[in-house]
Amino acid sequence: MSNDRQKRRVSLIDVAQAAGVSRATASLVLRESPLVAAETRKRVRKAMTKLGYIYNRGAANMRRNRSGSIGLLLCNIGSPFYAELMAGIDQVMDAQDIVSLLANSVESPERQFRQLHRLREYNVDGIVLCPAAGTSADLLDELNRLSLPCVQTLRYLSPKKGDYVGADYEFGVEQAVEHLVRNGRRRIAFIGGNQLHSAARERLSGFRRALHRHGLSHDLILPTNLTSADGAEALDALLSRDNPADAAICYNDMVALGVTSRLLSKGLHPGAEFAVIGTDDLPNAATAWPALTTIATNPRAVGEAAARLLLRRIEQPDGTEERILLPPKLIIRDSCGGRTNTLERQAS
Repeated sequence: MSNDRQKRRVSLIDVAQAAGVSRATASLVLRESPLVAAETRKRVRKAMTKLGYIYNRGAANMRRNRSGSIGLLLCNIGSPFYAELMAGIDQVMDAQDIVSLLANSVESPERQFRQLHRLREYNVDGIVLCPAAGTSADLLDELNRLSLPCVQTLRYLSPKKGDYVGADYEFGVEQAVEHLVRNGRRRIAFIGGNQLHSAARERLSGFRRALHRHGLSHDLILPTNLTSADGAEALDALLSRDNPADAAICYNDMVALGVTSRLLSKGLHPGAEFAVIGTDDLPNAATAWPALTTIATNPRAVGEAAARLLLRRIEQPDGTEERILLPPKLIIRDSCGGRTNTLERQAS
């Protein structure tokens, strides 16, 4: 290769000449067009590798008036749950040749606002947002001001405004209560979370509604942080009462695993003497001992649905807003004393 060639960027014309095809044919290979014969495609790809050709995606996106990127603005990227959500989003976006830029609000509305504007500076085509706890619905107005397509996921800022994809938390918790009541539990507690965002409010709404339906008291609600240690401490508080709980539905699996661990340390068997149900169906829920009953919310499927909705919104900014709720499943295992089974919402 000449010194001149080494000093300048390899062009698509260089590739076409090396492969013995037209520039138009080389361009079709880049776009994965089925119109190019397999042997020709192989020859062009080989020339690209040999010459060190790098596709100028930025120039192509400028022609399309797109950046070919989206922003993921999440509230807790360290959680295994959010890792599954991101995997679902990435699977859809990768198939569309779109890269995702990740930002973490760490449950801070102020940091979230800064990160939102930074992503806008990178000219992302849209945002998947899981709002930080305590975020004002005014953020939706800011997104509109920035002309930035956004899909809220797992949590929403307004029950009627904006695109949203999430699990049906109310129904999931109601099904958990119904299962416990059918198995003779009457003092059912709810452990974890607070009411600073929609996902917590929906869980508690489903909990209270189901207990009210059976004439049971809902005085056993313990807002806590969402760690195993918090679950263990909450159990101590529940068992110290004059009229202690005999079951607990937990905000997530981490809290539930803390409850089962503390039960075992006290010589009590989860499921037989005290029923425990978690939420999310994390991988260690099935392998724990005893295996954890849980409300599976399928964050990967939520991520896929949110990504597909964002792609539609990018293409049709003025289209009708959509709100998508994915049905959860109650995965019944040993920790609630029930037989192994799966309950899911029947399609209406």
